[in-house]
Amino acid sequence: MFSNHNSQPHPKDLTKIVNLSQVDRWFVHHRLKELMINSWCTDNGELLVEVKNCTDAILLQSTVKQFIAPRTELVDWLERCWKMEVFPKYNH
Repeated sequence: MFSNHNSQPHPKDLTKIVNLSQVDRWFVHHRLKELMINSWCTDNGELLVEVKNCTDAILLQSTVKQFIAPRTELVDWLERCWKMEVFPKYNH
């Protein structure tokens, strides 16, 4: 059932990604491997992702968003990131 796997995860830990083209699933799968998040492409074309914690969930959401969000939404998101203050200004 799974390809490119070392051990079979518990089904409750898996998130199924179905709203992607075959090419996009391949790109997402390889990006998740770079982020050290386990994912598998099934024989029926689904992408299964093992989400172990909140960080994995955020990285998965961000990665998938790059492929499904409209360009205008991605540009708006990037512009908001550029304007965001990472460290608040203190009045000394």
